[in-house]
Amino acid sequence: MTHDTRPSQHAPELRAAARHVNRRRFLTGTAAAAALAFSVNLPAAGIAGAAELDAARITENPFTLGVASGDPLPTSVLLWTRLAPAPYQPDSGLPAERVLVHWEMAHDERFRRVVRRGTAIAHPEFHHAVHVEVNHLDPGRVFHYRFRVGSWVSETGRTRTAPATGARTPALTLAAVSCQAYHDGYYTPYAHLAQDDVDIVFHLGDYLYEYAVNAVGGQRNYTDRTLPAVFNRETVTLEDYRLRYALFKSDPDLRAAHAAHPFVVTWDDHETENNYADDIPENSVPPEEFLLRRAAAYRAYWENQPLRRPQRPEGPDMRLYRRLTWGRLAQFDVLDTRQYRSDQAYGDVAHVPGPESDDPARTMTGATQERWLLDGWRASRALWNVVPQQVLFARRNVDPTTPSRVSMDAWDGYAASRRRVLDGARAAGVENLMVLSGDVHAAYAFDIKDDFEDPSSPTLGTEIVATSISSGRDGADRPANWDTYMRANPHLKFYNGRRGYVTVALDRERARADFRTVPYVLTPGAPIATAASFVTEVGEQGLKPA
Repeated sequence: MTHDTRPSQHAPELRAAARHVNRRRFLTGTAAAAALAFSVNLPAAGIAGAAELDAARITENPFTLGVASGDPLPTSVLLWTRLAPAPYQPDSGLPAERVLVHWEMAHDERFRRVVRRGTAIAHPEFHHAVHVEVNHLDPGRVFHYRFRVGSWVSETGRTRTAPATGARTPALTLAAVSCQAYHDGYYTPYAHLAQDDVDIVFHLGDYLYEYAVNAVGGQRNYTDRTLPAVFNRETVTLEDYRLRYALFKSDPDLRAAHAAHPFVVTWDDHETENNYADDIPENSVPPEEFLLRRAAAYRAYWENQPLRRPQRPEGPDMRLYRRLTWGRLAQFDVLDTRQYRSDQAYGDVAHVPGPESDDPARTMTGATQERWLLDGWRASRALWNVVPQQVLFARRNVDPTTPSRVSMDAWDGYAASRRRVLDGARAAGVENLMVLSGDVHAAYAFDIKDDFEDPSSPTLGTEIVATSISSGRDGADRPANWDTYMRANPHLKFYNGRRGYVTVALDRERARADFRTVPYVLTPGAPIATAASFVTEVGEQGLKPA
């Protein structure tokens, strides 16, 4: 790690408090609560202390950031919105008072057949975010929902519940997305995804970027607006992260995708800081400084995502890994490969595997999450076991030589951890394994080999890697290293460097992955096309062109 000499942007009293809370105490009950209060400025009286705002005083549309739903269960779904009449202001244009929010859910988009309705409180301590867990719903149904504050009514969202547990669901179609750097281009792929007929969307990380966004929106080069100077700095404080989510979520294509489909989200690094590992930052700031930053980032993430109450953070810690099912067709084990990992080996630069990266003690997931994953596989009754997570899981050689350098930030830098996961899948009898990944701003399709150094070894599953929504700018169908990567990795079946997303249709016989790409994102309005399609058969893993 490099030494960072920048002055702290945290208030002196927060830094002073953090110095008295060591890492172990940060994770205990009362200390975690104290750390949370210091980190996110929660009042000592708790969230019920604020007065209630008369909704008639809200004179501008409070639903500028749209609506979203997430984590669908057989009889429940999570609904989200955040009130922000002035989203680019630190207070979002609202006083520090509670706001009563009405919500309703119906079978039809005209709300003639309402099935559930209720109220929720948008607390100022949560930046007026609303998380509504709607229960007692019918499984496997599509619903429409909306929010109301005073005379203001939100746009209508569309969501669904998962099929009943144990149901022999015939098919589902998911989409996987990742990496949406606002300053690198427009979110055009989301406009197309909003029109696609998919059941669920998995966001695999880098929903937010901590980097500064200038007055013209970076590569968007706005000529019709000027972004406030508050965005032209790196995110460090809670206010920074909250404002950055407001900027990203103001994009109409992202809002459209959220309104059209339920999302299941997990983070990677940029939601906090590039390539951090557990409590180790990219730069050598004092540990209490980074834990304050992590607490702020995690808090803003929860406030701005359709996540349930068990995911609400405590100080700098947040349980994001979780499990969802789609009848007996699919089990989704959503991982967090950032919060618990060992520090990257060899200074986090591409390196030939060696004693440091191959150390059996190294972990990508942490011991508790690893046991949770393997135990879940042993108990799984699903035909497909799908693992939505962040960084490349399969071996990716970056040189045509043997041995080749590999990424120390991906699972290649945690070889023993990957070995334990693959051995656990085999021991659990997992026959149809699919890993969904993001991070690398390119689309890949890998066979997951038992031994990546032996192309003839058994194929244990497949990895589908979603390219970025915008990160990396326009990209290219064949990046400069395309030929090298294809020759150096015989288990790599597809590599494309354009922007877009991937859809995967699962049924009881096969999975089909369609890689959807756009030719440009530096200007809006790009068309979309399918760059390639692959299938893998139930009981016979291995990708073949469709």
